[in-house]
Amino acid sequence: MTETIMQKLRELEQTQNIKILYACESGSRAWGFASPDSDFDVRFIYARPLNDYLGITDMPDVAGLPVNEVLDIGGWDIRKSLKLFLKSNAPLYEWLQSPIVYQEENGFAAELRQLMPAYFSLRAGANHYLSMAHNTLTDDLQADQVKLKRYFYALRPALACLWAIEKKTVPPMEFDKLRVLITDDTIQQTIDDLLKRKLQADEKALITPVMELNKWLADTLTYCKQQITRLNTEKREPDELSKIFRKYIAHDNL
Repeated sequence: MTETIMQKLRELEQTQNIKILYACESGSRAWGFASPDSDFDVRFIYARPLNDYLGITDMPDVAGLPVNEVLDIGGWDIRKSLKLFLKSNAPLYEWLQSPIVYQEENGFAAELRQLMPAYFSLRAGANHYLSMAHNTLTDDLQADQVKLKRYFYALRPALACLWAIEKKTVPPMEFDKLRVLITDDTIQQTIDDLLKRKLQADEKALITPVMELNKWLADTLTYCKQQITRLNTEKREPDELSKIFRKYIAHDNL
């Protein structure tokens, strides 16, 4: 599948006259809890030729291919990406930490990774993850039968929020790195059991709610909500990101 993905990325570059600076896996395969039938969620950052940024016409700031059951390939223009980086867009910070990288050009992603600790707003990131976890817990995990995968869609952001609060650093993308925050051995064992089932079940698999896990999630989110206001909200100036933008917008420099 990797070669197919690489070929699709090359086709995008040719047909849309863009240069892909960074491409990675962004979904459950990168998080570490893919099902056998999970699709591939490929995300990328690209640049257009210099002249496209100098005209008065706004160019599209997204690119991609039609989504099918196997492949979901989409990306953002470098200007859009850097603006979102400045705003501490959590998915973008995750992309830059993905363990599965399909393409990386001339140190672009490495430059952004070096800036992540300084630019990431702990409060903005924690609020993002808190909202994700809360919505999943309340909307998807309260019925008599729930989708198995939704537990991991609640656990991962809950732990990422807790990480921002406890560690005061950018939360890692991978679930295994996040779950070290869980000190309750019973909860860890419960997660192990669910993870084994998740890795063998299809995406639509249903289970009876695990009430001890629901309680742990609710208690953790309550704690996080109380602590978030103590996190910093310092904003950084865009100067360093503007330098990166100017460096990479000319194809001749890539």
